[in-house]
Amino acid sequence: MDGIWLARPERPRAGEPVAVKDLLDTAGLATTYGSALFADQVPALSAESVLRIEAAGYAVAGKTNLHEFAYGISSQNPHYGTVPNPTAPGRLAGGSSGGSAAAVAVGDVELALGTDSAGSIRIPAAWCGVVGFKPTHGLVPVEGCFPLAPSYDVVGPMASSVDGCERLLQVLAPGFEPAALESLEELEVGVAWLDRADPLVRERVAVAAALFPRRRELELPLAPSNRADFMREAADVHRALFPGNEELYGENVRSKIERCLRVTDAEVAAAERERAEYRERMAEAAGGLDLLVTPTVAFVAPPADVDELEMRGVGTSLTYPSSALGWPALALPCGSAEDGLPASVQLTAPARRDARVLAGGRLLESLLGPDRTRSSL
Repeated sequence: MDGIWLARPERPRAGEPVAVKDLLDTAGLATTYGSALFADQVPALSAESVLRIEAAGYAVAGKTNLHEFAYGISSQNPHYGTVPNPTAPGRLAGGSSGGSAAAVAVGDVELALGTDSAGSIRIPAAWCGVVGFKPTHGLVPVEGCFPLAPSYDVVGPMASSVDGCERLLQVLAPGFEPAALESLEELEVGVAWLDRADPLVRERVAVAAALFPRRRELELPLAPSNRADFMREAADVHRALFPGNEELYGENVRSKIERCLRVTDAEVAAAERERAEYRERMAEAAGGLDLLVTPTVAFVAPPADVDELEMRGVGTSLTYPSSALGWPALALPCGSAEDGLPASVQLTAPARRDARVLAGGRLLESLLGPDRTRSSL
């Protein structure tokens, strides 16, 4: 499908193919970061995550399209086209790792690499009906990945199954070992934010949550609305690049960078305090629980012509919390919702409990069954 792939190797390489988001450098293969500024860039060195999958015998299948500089959730790219959603023609694939999700959804590959700073793996995974995993911040190296907001940025796997994400994570994070889990009865979970989702998304996630025998509903706070710390980090990334190149940025991202550059020190300091306080509140709320179970996104994939700036806040409202916390989070398809489109359940846990999140996801996936992406209500 046009709009998914930005570059492919001249000759197929030996090994199981992995789609690589075009935010990650690949030696000898064009890497644009979704930007016109880097349209002709061919790196000499690959990102550390790419080197690790290649060393393990995987092959780069090609580079996938994304939201420009990864700063958006729609993958409406003015330079390389909007990423199509294979499960829902005329709808968004999501972003910023939209091309990686779409490549898995269309069946071009079973495995992909994405990046996530506020939901950029999980949102497209949700809207395309695939699996996406955001690891604990710092677990997977980000060297060779163009930054968005470094204290939020992670590299992580996307796949057609939880097993695929686990296999890639074992390569990306040496020392990671899948957890042994026999039954969901071993897990005590908190269920939250169902009331923030559209009716059929809420229903599908509630059905998935009900498969956990030991569960209780929680009143969890969302992350602070002040994201000035995130914005300052994005501003610092573009501070030298933006001046003189403004017209080479698409309007959607240009307006964001301009706003980021206006953030004040007082706003940043307040955001940093609020983020620290949020971490304390959530650590207390999650105490004694193995997992948190929530919707991944409150609504299904929107029409492809929607204004990303208008939906960005609500679109990231349920994914941004684990990014602010640095916690691992899994997006798993759980059936069809509004307009017959995929709904997604999100499993989250405190930092360094990646194996537990994936183990819970693997068991839940098996109970939801093979038709979990578009099962009838």
